[in-house]
Amino acid sequence: MASDTPSFERTFKEMFRRHAAGVAIITAELNGKPFGFTATSVASLSAEPPRFTFNMSRSSSSWPAVANSSYIGLHMLGHENQALADRFARGTERFEGDHWEPGPHGVPLLKNVTGWLVGKIQMRLSFENNAVVVVEVVDGQVGEDGSPLLYHSGSYGQPVPLDYEI
Repeated sequence: MASDTPSFERTFKEMFRRHAAGVAIITAELNGKPFGFTATSVASLSAEPPRFTFNMSRSSSSWPAVANSSYIGLHMLGHENQALADRFARGTERFEGDHWEPGPHGVPLLKNVTGWLVGKIQMRLSFENNAVVVVEVVDGQVGEDGSPLLYHSGSYGQPVPLDYEI
């Protein structure tokens, strides 16, 4: 059956390739095993109480951990964390090595990141093969200030200050 509605899938993909997003890694623990993935869909939801959201595919290898854990970790990445972002986006041995340690509530915490938050999952909203996860922050630490890692048009980058006068 043909549809009279045009497909905007290509337009949608191209628009979001042009939208720069901060890069983060989400971690969780399930049955003593760490899980994690690179995410660009993290957003602040509220300041009081402190809550954030992220989106993920339910076909992700990390979904069972997110679906069955009470707590997750959010790690904001700086420009110097590009290799870590790649490792969690494409690698299979994401937790091989000493770049992480168990944190509060058993959540895997990554070392040398811009900052981390541990949160209690408040809601998982499934829609088709995707999920929106709402998390309330229960712990965290801000690391060294630096240039954030951005994802734009299929590659990593960093912000460039604009010339301006105060």
